[in-house]
Amino acid sequence: MINQYSNRKYIIGGIIIVFSLIFTFRIFYLQIVDTSYKYSAENNSQRRITKYPARGIIYDRNGKILVFNEAAFDIMVIPQQTRPFDTLDLCKTLEISYEEFITQYKKALSYSTYRPSVIVSQISSKTYAILQEKMFKFPGFFVQGRTLRKYPNPIASHILGYVGEVNQNIITQNSYYKQGDYIGISGIEKTYEQFLRGQKGVSIYMVDVHNRIMGSFGEGKFDTAAVVGTNIKCTIDAALQQYGELLMQHKKGSIVAIEPSTGEVLMLISSPSYDPSLLVGRIRSKNYVELLKDSLKPLFNRAIMASYPPGSTFKLIMALIGQHEGVLNTNTRYPCAQGYPPLGGHPKCHSHASPLNLIEAIGHSCNSYFSYVFKSVIENKKYRNTYKAFEAWRQIALSFCVGKKTESDIANELSGNIPSIKYYDKVFGEKRWHASTIISLGIGQAEMGITPLQSANVVSIIANKGWYYVPHIVKEIGNNLNDTTLNRFKIKQYTIITDTSIYKNVITGMSDAVLTGTASRLKINGLDFCAKTGTAQNPHGRDHSVFVAFAPTNNPKIAIAVLVENAGFGATWAGPIASLIIEKYINKKVIRVDLEKYIIETNLIGN
Repeated sequence: MINQYSNRKYIIGGIIIVFSLIFTFRIFYLQIVDTSYKYSAENNSQRRITKYPARGIIYDRNGKILVFNEAAFDIMVIPQQTRPFDTLDLCKTLEISYEEFITQYKKALSYSTYRPSVIVSQISSKTYAILQEKMFKFPGFFVQGRTLRKYPNPIASHILGYVGEVNQNIITQNSYYKQGDYIGISGIEKTYEQFLRGQKGVSIYMVDVHNRIMGSFGEGKFDTAAVVGTNIKCTIDAALQQYGELLMQHKKGSIVAIEPSTGEVLMLISSPSYDPSLLVGRIRSKNYVELLKDSLKPLFNRAIMASYPPGSTFKLIMALIGQHEGVLNTNTRYPCAQGYPPLGGHPKCHSHASPLNLIEAIGHSCNSYFSYVFKSVIENKKYRNTYKAFEAWRQIALSFCVGKKTESDIANELSGNIPSIKYYDKVFGEKRWHASTIISLGIGQAEMGITPLQSANVVSIIANKGWYYVPHIVKEIGNNLNDTTLNRFKIKQYTIITDTSIYKNVITGMSDAVLTGTASRLKINGLDFCAKTGTAQNPHGRDHSVFVAFAPTNNPKIAIAVLVENAGFGATWAGPIASLIIEKYINKKVIRVDLEKYIIETNLIGN
């Protein structure tokens, strides 16, 4: 009997110990681990308001403002602090529907009951003033200051990019961002987000039971200041950019211009474009959907994301490769019978004198000539077989960033395409193809693809006679001289072909194109420049008009590539546009006003 009661004593003692441990652990969890009650208690007497810094201002190369900021306000809610209120009155004041409010409120509840969430973003100053007088009616709600991007001129949308609200994926990956924060989505805003965004701060206020701020908590000792975003100077010439966009209105295509001596992008145009202010504020989502549905694809950056056959502009690289490989010199002549004779006149060619030498072939853009050159390169006896010769040709082309990203700081750049041996083995069978099978590569057709940015970089390389700086759109980041972000754009890059005499021969041919060849009607009085026309075959419709050039011939200041979709010959549309831009940039004015007027007023979309 005694032993029986003795056992019960231990059992009861054990139960008491277990419950004591559970109770102790629960107290520890609630006070130390689980912060929800802490936040709840703090939020009932305190309000932490994030101080969002103004994003950095973006300037053009001459100090002209491209993007700045204006004040805006977000309506925030802490669900746990809300009490019954007049929902319809709040919706009417905020100019939103009841359904919109409920959707946002549910989103806030799912995020956190004790942390602030955005109910309505970016209300106007007028709405803010009205709401301030009513805030006591809406416990749990408060106003938070923000800034919006503002554009003094509706240009350069694809360069600047736009800002949008972070999604859950971004929040998960980067602890800096919280729900309702904004981040650069494209362009400079995306690439240089870490500089432009600044650093958030926080202010802690005491609030009363009526949701009114009573003063700073601890006299502001625990507040942290927001750090304004770093200003950026980009390489774009705003006046030139605006002029180029004017010339490209009512046309599909792209223009990219580079300063050869620095690699700085002077202009980058994708047309059709859009007004960047459309993607700012509460109308952003609606406008984005409309732009996305637009059949002309104004959001699509053709300058870096569209790959086109380079067409006859690739003959410049073929001329360089042929000389480098020892199968071509300035005295080499090939015949043309309005086409390539060995293959029965294919590829076809236009009417001109025959035979031609290298300089003449560049100037008159002879398809037959460069088909012969390509065949000579691929069948070069110094290589053991076609595969070795083809790979040598391919590697040289890649060194010009044809079919390869330039590694620019422009977000979402496409690599383009140079077909590989593996690809042709798959298409034709191993060792069942040769130069004549893929002859169209010699004139920049077939499977070859290049972006307008890459085209501009190629002509910049030729202007520099074999070297280049990586094309880039940012010139300076703030005033920090020790920042190394842009250092990679100060390193000279070289192609496989470094013999300057080889480039001089090609430059002479490009000059001949302007003086007596396919670009002869595009002369600019008092200005010598070098150019190459091109027509890129388009299997989906009319051919694309292509033109590359640099000016002046000596000490080049601008290298440019223009592509106008479905516009035919290079000298018809792309050439005149490029020559007007060169004239505007070098001479500071345009005297060919009739040509300018014709280009501006002509609508090629849908033709």
